[in-house]
Amino acid sequence: MGEDYLAHPKKTIQEFLSANADNIVFIPYAGVSLSWDEYTDMVNKALHDAGLKVNPVHRHKDPCEAVENASAIMIGGGNSFHLLKLLYDHHLVKLIRGKVRQGIPYIGWSAGANMACPTLKTTNDMPIVEPPHFKALGLVDFQINPHYTEDVLPNHGGENRAMRIAEYIKTNPGSRVLGLPEGTMLRATDHHVRLLGDKGCKIFQYGLPSRWIFEDKELNDFLFNSQII
Repeated sequence: MGEDYLAHPKKTIQEFLSANADNIVFIPYAGVSLSWDEYTDMVNKALHDAGLKVNPVHRHKDPCEAVENASAIMIGGGNSFHLLKLLYDHHLVKLIRGKVRQGIPYIGWSAGANMACPTLKTTNDMPIVEPPHFKALGLVDFQINPHYTEDVLPNHGGENRAMRIAEYIKTNPGSRVLGLPEGTMLRATDHHVRLLGDKGCKIFQYGLPSRWIFEDKELNDFLFNSQII
């Protein structure tokens, strides 16, 4: 049995939003198999005992106005292609990017974490719809692969996750990818990136061996210093 929904990051979310919790705009566009109302209710139920309540963007006549007035922005998981397409359809990509760069807190998990990256290209999802292009919010300067695992099914003949990321690195040599297993978080503030949790992360970069980092620590040197191996 897994833990309750958002149980692991709940305390971190609460602390991160301590001064910005009055109007948390939640964007449920990644949800496909459940309605956005159901998704919103699930998030509110999970965060209730942390004293947090989200304001779903889809219940606003003007999504841009909702985001413009947000004290914080939260994007949940699901299908990241579906999510990115709707962010473009509703003219939210540049707006969210600008709001976060002005200091509005951003929280994203799974597909929402993919959105924080420069591009959608390291998602695990199937392209069930086609966004205008793969450029995402670009809130950080590196790529994330959520739910990272090195498990391989018996008799599975296809590529594992590490092999797929290696293909991305080879064709995008200027990029770096963080594989984040379940139970791992990143906190990026004021040009500092910190790894949270005890599951570690794996860093992939062109021309250097990939490596695991397990400590709760700052990752800036590993992300932005090409001499770190």
